[in-house]
Amino acid sequence: QVQLVESGGGLVQAGDSLRLSCTASGRTFSISHAGWFRQAPGKERELVSAIRRSGSTYYADPVKGRLTISRDNTKTTVYLQMDSLSPEETAVYYCAARIFWTDTDSSYFTKGGDYGDWGQGTQVTVSS
Repeated sequence: QVQLVESGGGLVQAGDSLRLSCTASGRTFSISHAGWFRQAPGKERELVSAIRRSGSTYYADPVKGRLTISRDNTKTTVYLQMDSLSPEETAVYYCAARIFWTDTDSSYFTKGGDYGDWGQGTQVTVSS
């Protein structure tokens, strides 16, 4: 089990950039996938991006080319750099972690139920 704490959310204008951070503690060495999800008002939670144990990444189609997931060398902090934000991306952004030794570098996990540990979320508001 890992504990996750997000930070970096806030109010920005359309077209601005924002970087979110997710700091993990506990069994961080066991994390096979770390993902960023978002949930807008009245909508379901959706995967934005994830990074595998190997460092390889994948993204939801709407954010490709604008959002970048990365992590630090200690693998305890995962970042989400968001550029050219639009008001439609206003949401609570959540960090999530998955711990399965059987996951491979070709695995994709896009559903919230695939992840066992979650942060409390950070609000991102994009004004027009």
